[in-house]
Amino acid sequence: MEVKGFVHKYGDHVDTDVIIPACHLNTQSHKELAAHCMEDIDAEFVHKVKEGDIMVAGANFGCGSSREHAPIAIKASGISCVIAASFARIFYRNAINIGLPILECPAASRGIESGDEVEVDFDTGIITNVTKNETYQAEPFPPFIKDMIAKGGLMASLKAKEG
Repeated sequence: MEVKGFVHKYGDHVDTDVIIPACHLNTQSHKELAAHCMEDIDAEFVHKVKEGDIMVAGANFGCGSSREHAPIAIKASGISCVIAASFARIFYRNAINIGLPILECPAASRGIESGDEVEVDFDTGIITNVTKNETYQAEPFPPFIKDMIAKGGLMASLKAKEG
């Protein structure tokens, strides 16, 4: 599985309250959550993001509250993958559970800039910055996580096994 898109870049310690402000947590609508994604640190994000774009961040992305709203807002906004130097563990698990591909790669986090075009091969873990003609190596997903993401997350994966 591969994705290719343009980058929206953020720094270290972007917490879940910044990804989706708490005042918008009274909805389960993915579209409504996406409409407010990143608004506290990047008011233009929702106007700039295109389906398939990639989010890149520094260390400890998704720290803070353990709600699934944050990865849902990112995925529903059209982001196809999040690359960060590191993720808060509960965000990492929530992202996988809802089928949002995420990769830890400190070198990619340092080398990729906003607006760069990036391609990600989830089978190999290779991240290619097309703009700068650079490649970075992330740890590829194990087969069971690749399968879970391909099916849309944990619940969709379990339902597929039942059927």
